[in-house]
Amino acid sequence: MTALADQAAPVEDETALSRRIRSQRRSGRDRLITAAAVVVLLIIWEVAARQVDPILAAPPSAVFTALIGMVGDGSLPTAVWESAQPFLVGYVLAIVVGVPVGLLIGRFRVVEAAIGWLVIAGYAMPMIALTPVFMLWFGLGFAVKAAMVMTMTVFAISINTWNGVQNVPRTLIEVGTAFCTSQPRILTQIVIPSVIPSIMTGLRIGIGKAVVGIVIAEFFTAIGGVGGVIVDAGHSFQPDRMFAAVVVLMLAAVALTGLVGLIERRLAPWNRSIAGGAR
Repeated sequence: MTALADQAAPVEDETALSRRIRSQRRSGRDRLITAAAVVVLLIIWEVAARQVDPILAAPPSAVFTALIGMVGDGSLPTAVWESAQPFLVGYVLAIVVGVPVGLLIGRFRVVEAAIGWLVIAGYAMPMIALTPVFMLWFGLGFAVKAAMVMTMTVFAISINTWNGVQNVPRTLIEVGTAFCTSQPRILTQIVIPSVIPSIMTGLRIGIGKAVVGIVIAEFFTAIGGVGGVIVDAGHSFQPDRMFAAVVVLMLAAVALTGLVGLIERRLAPWNRSIAGGAR
């Protein structure tokens, strides 16, 4: 038996090593494909933008120049900071509210019957319609921006968490019940670890909705932040500055989405190994 175990150990090591090598190769290939796609997109954008009126569009070269100028004069960093504060507050509040609500709806039928319909209705509602109401309730400053971000985000997080709880294998919960485990312990030790990937999916979706929320708030309630830069650039027919602000929003959303993915790999490293995906 010992000899067989000694022979099996190198085989397992070689298998793990080959998996790491394949993973590194796929990662390098994916980065090359992404870089090539970005270059092609920029070339198409540059060529197309030079064929139209400069008032209507700006090529990437002009956008990059405007971006450098806005960073140099401090207008862009100031705008980003003004947007980042209510964005983070609203997003964190959406997580604090959305995750527990989704867990309760998915775990208890009474809660689902009571407020499940409200979560679905809130997710389907065009939140831009609530902007005038939010202006009356919260004014035109920090509070209304944070409220818009939270409202745009919380329902997506709740629904994904809710769906994750419903997809927890029933056998796991039955095992916990068979050992006379209390409902709070089943929730914290069985349901929550199983639902982490769904929660992270909700957080990724929520980032896009949060960006939309902060821009809507800055468009319609207070001229300030990155949304205010876009509005000012549009009114003054400066598409290079307008696109520069939009690019900053896109890059911020991509970076935050990547950060959530990194956190997911730390919290649920098993998910990537058991889940199907692109190869």
